[in-house]
Amino acid sequence: MLISARQGSILRRIQETGDVSVQQLADDLGVSLSTIRRDLNQLSSEGQLRRVHGGGSLDAEKIPFREVLAAGPPSKENIARRAAELVRDGDVVLLDIGTTTALLARALRGRQITVMTSSIAVLDELRTDTEVELVILGGVLRRSYHSLVGSMTLESLANIRASIGFLGCSGVRPDTTVLDTTGIEVPVKHALLAASSNIVLLADETKFPGVGLREVCTASRIGTLVTSKGADPQTLEAFRTSGSEVILA
Repeated sequence: MLISARQGSILRRIQETGDVSVQQLADDLGVSLSTIRRDLNQLSSEGQLRRVHGGGSLDAEKIPFREVLAAGPPSKENIARRAAELVRDGDVVLLDIGTTTALLARALRGRQITVMTSSIAVLDELRTDTEVELVILGGVLRRSYHSLVGSMTLESLANIRASIGFLGCSGVRPDTTVLDTTGIEVPVKHALLAASSNIVLLADETKFPGVGLREVCTASRIGTLVTSKGADPQTLEAFRTSGSEVILA
């Protein structure tokens, strides 16, 4: 089997099932374990899948939120602190789900602002803060990733307007396409874009290209990108060319 055909088969299987093991792929495709590992590593480097222990995955729910937070690069905290500086007192702030926005919520503690979110992780960070006015959007609980999703979440977002919105992602392509891995979250992200006057994308160096097959937006919708010094320089330049401010935290 040609390499392109084999890798195409691997991607189709992951899209169908959410994740696959090295052993399963080797047995099904009739090749060695080392061949499958090379294929998975290459597809991961291209942002086609997420390389996990023993296989590959497209589904963020396969990796518990606490593990994602614990395994995240130190640059996430730097990004969160720098992003917090973009918020002014009195702002209405809309926070996306994800580990970096949870860290941003922590950095916003004690501020005289309103925070609106569908993230349970943000709720956990701000529930005891008496300065921040916290608004939790309705929805169905997605336990594995500490978020609320569904029609109630979308209806809530359709009825609000934020002065600044912070968007997370699972990957950023060299052409500035912002990606996510889970279809159930993408409509929420689209609604967040529509509800915010100013959009800030938070993406650490591992998100270039990261993973994901579902498009959220492109740089034309991003006012500011806050990222880390290890991010791909060509992609950052493409954001600047599109008119986005790029901040290295």
